[in-house]
Amino acid sequence: MIAARRFGGCSSVFVALVLAGSALAQDAALPGPLEQAARTYITRAALEAPIRFLSSDLLEGRGPATRGDQLARLYLQTRLEGMGYQPAFANGAWQQPFDIVGIQGQFPKSWTFQARSEHVDLAWREDYIAVSGLQSESVSVDDAELVFVGYGIQAPEFHWDDFKGMNLTGKILVMMNNDPDWDPNLFAGKRRLYYGRWDYKYESAARQGAAGAIIIHTTPSAGYPWQVVQSSWGGEQFGLPAGSEPRVKVEAWATEDAVRRLLKSGGYDLEKLTAAARSREFHPVPLGIRTSISFTNKLASLQTANVGGVLPGSDAKLAPQVVVLSAHHDHFGIGEPDASGDRIYHGAVDNASGCAQVLAIAQALAALPERPRRSVLALFVAGEERGLLGSQYYAQHPSFATGRIAADINIDSGNIFGRTRDATSIALGKSSLDEIAARVAAAQGRVVKGDQFPDRGYYYRSDQFSFARIGVPALFFNDGTDFIGRPAGWGREQIEQWELHKYHQPSDRLDSSWNFDGMIEDAQLAMLSAWLIAQAEALPTWKPGDEFEAARKQALAAVGGP
Repeated sequence: MIAARRFGGCSSVFVALVLAGSALAQDAALPGPLEQAARTYITRAALEAPIRFLSSDLLEGRGPATRGDQLARLYLQTRLEGMGYQPAFANGAWQQPFDIVGIQGQFPKSWTFQARSEHVDLAWREDYIAVSGLQSESVSVDDAELVFVGYGIQAPEFHWDDFKGMNLTGKILVMMNNDPDWDPNLFAGKRRLYYGRWDYKYESAARQGAAGAIIIHTTPSAGYPWQVVQSSWGGEQFGLPAGSEPRVKVEAWATEDAVRRLLKSGGYDLEKLTAAARSREFHPVPLGIRTSISFTNKLASLQTANVGGVLPGSDAKLAPQVVVLSAHHDHFGIGEPDASGDRIYHGAVDNASGCAQVLAIAQALAALPERPRRSVLALFVAGEERGLLGSQYYAQHPSFATGRIAADINIDSGNIFGRTRDATSIALGKSSLDEIAARVAAAQGRVVKGDQFPDRGYYYRSDQFSFARIGVPALFFNDGTDFIGRPAGWGREQIEQWELHKYHQPSDRLDSSWNFDGMIEDAQLAMLSAWLIAQAEALPTWKPGDEFEAARKQALAAVGGP
């Protein structure tokens, strides 16, 4: 038995068990203020109440720059203020406002393509969804040829180039979703990299000087059904004000059946083309299909904001460094109605639940008799659903020097199905934070697993990615799948059914079916991990050779080292 002594405001029984990686039964007592705070402040009531408010009809889906957005931000600000946190931004501000551009495109109900002697029409919403890549009131593409470019990837480290130097200026590029996934030594196999993300595809097309890009949607390659494309891209879009970066005019999605029809009209077989694209030797295929499209945009200059509060660190040497707890506060607002007629996209799981968890963790840390050694920033970012806008803006204008941000713990959604024997760490394998996550999970009687849906690219789909791009390592926990008291496979089935029927839909509501036990345990996992990061002498590090290691070294050099 380990003798107890005081350590940093918490019993060293718990600290020693965690630091030694020892397992501890879930129901075993973990004495000391740290564990007491975790159990006292991270409860069902502490989580359910904010979720109920943030996802209520009154906030109308928390769309960017709406009244609901403003109410959500004020609520989060006042909660942090009441906990004793300090304003996170310059001049004593709790909010970090930033400009966004709203774009409501008026696309044709039918998009016509001419192939040889016949034409094919794609129907809006049923066959295609498109958004404007330009922040202009009117956009037109005139008589552009379609070119099939496989995955649309240039990855020198994998000796992969789908373009092969072809001049694609002014073309419409037809490209597959995802990245090559059949070889574990090529693009990480089944685990989707940034190369497989839709935003990379459009950026890649823009670098080629293309006029537009059409991504072929399939549920397996996207990780979500067509209805998510409709709800996510079918209405008003938002972006940071455009800079000098290259952009395509039209960013489109089309269903697999629609593309198959389209290619057949030009004498091509979709299956044969996609099979050919599974090779480094693939060359772009001009399809002999041409199209023109014109549309107008209703533009709006708007403003939203990130919300943040700081719990100053207790250690004079480490307090200038910070551990970030992040969650996005936005959702899709009011949009197309579902079958019940509900037009409010409530965003209860995604991401009122993440906001609730950060609030509960922030309260627990503030209640400790001695604050963590490093400072803690509770950060609620805007515009995540519109392309990680708020976290991207914060990364460009951080309130702490980038080299002094120790780590980000991002929470995007919560477990509503019950307790699990496992904890999913989406970032597993990327940084030294793996060790902390594994040890805290072991103290809960759980085991950490990597991304259990690796083909969906979750790491690049939430706000930790914005931090990673400036070199900050992150923990990003997600639902486990091994549910206690449930048969094998039950957890994966629940998660997949939720994504099919509720993800980015009005039906993402708080209801009586929710089981908060797993969410409580996951929030405690995040809290205890944050505390250990805050207490450690050394900053977390990326694994050697990680894609973000160079950015970390640059950030540390800018502040004179760790």
